[in-house]
Amino acid sequence: MNDAIIWNWDHVWASLPDMIMSFLTVTLLVTVLGSAIAAVLGLIIAMIRRLAPRPVAAAVTFVMNFIRMTPIVVQLLFVYYAFTSIPPLPLGIAVFGVHYATFMAEVYRAGIEAVPRGQWEASTALSMSRGRTWTAVVIPQAVRSTLPALGNYVISMFKDTPFLAVITVTDMVRAAQLYGGEHFRYIEAITLAGLIFLLASYPTSVLIGRLEKRFAHAT
Repeated sequence: MNDAIIWNWDHVWASLPDMIMSFLTVTLLVTVLGSAIAAVLGLIIAMIRRLAPRPVAAAVTFVMNFIRMTPIVVQLLFVYYAFTSIPPLPLGIAVFGVHYATFMAEVYRAGIEAVPRGQWEASTALSMSRGRTWTAVVIPQAVRSTLPALGNYVISMFKDTPFLAVITVTDMVRAAQLYGGEHFRYIEAITLAGLIFLLASYPTSVLIGRLEKRFAHAT
């Protein structure tokens, strides 16, 4: 009974290599690649909804809302059983990227709509093409104003990576559970996983807070 309660540093050091390896090869990898997919795809979705013909924009909006309103666990399980020939880790990265792209698309949409009308009119007065207006005027301003919100979704994705366990991907939390099951000591490994999450996400949270203040003063 007492052995199950008392903190044991030996188990901390013993589980640390597995925690770090799982963090680098799964948790961090999924967050970085998933965020890259979400950032690019989210911008594409936002532009399609604004520029495409109404039927196309409506179809994209429907699919986007469907993805946003279904749990990511359900999406992970669906693709896992639907695409059995693809390894679970790439599937997980794709699901995270697509899922969070639907949220980032809304952030981009708000950023695009926040671009002052005068910027659009100035581009027209300068005879800039539609493509040039988007790439040189609209998108840079929209992305700049939405960076803090996009960063918050990156943190959310980072914290959601333990859901990968449902498709047999051994993320950091799953590695902690496996260590606990093997040694009958859960508290040290689980606590260590939580601390690694905190140490990795806190600096990003501070940076996002500073960006929010900077952009607030700029406006």
